[in-house]
Amino acid sequence: MKFSRTRNWLFVNCIILVAVALAFSFKSPVRTSDDETKEAIKEKLVALEKKSWEAWKNRDSAFFKEFLSDDHIEVGAGGVSGKRGVVRSVGSPACSVNSYSVEKFNMVLLDKDVAVLTYHAMQETMCGGNAVPSPAWVSSVYMRRNNVWLNVLYQQSANPK
Repeated sequence: MKFSRTRNWLFVNCIILVAVALAFSFKSPVRTSDDETKEAIKEKLVALEKKSWEAWKNRDSAFFKEFLSDDHIEVGAGGVSGKRGVVRSVGSPACSVNSYSVEKFNMVLLDKDVAVLTYHAMQETMCGGNAVPSPAWVSSVYMRRNNVWLNVLYQQSANPK
């Protein structure tokens, strides 16, 4: 009987110790360089993402030259492309964006300079005479390089209605 009480006491104390250690290991709120909060980063990245949709609608390839990292990767229904292909495609008349909406933004901060933005997008877009799949779930990965947030990966997955 005494052995059982000692073992239970030891087990309970170990659980409490682990719980306390875990509680102190989490940082809240997440802060990055220059005391920037996670929420401030999310607002900045959502604004950039919305600007990219508007730039795509307006065929503003100059925006994408600055917005995308040199090692950018884009994955969509048409396959995989890099920055050069995206910039060329955006500036061409091949696609026509009639309307779009983006919502349900979520962000995961992987470290102070890497963030994953996910959201839901709907659009009325034609590319090469074919409708672009809509609605879709989007993941957009950003890295801060030289204090500038750049899009390093963009991926879109069709979400059948």
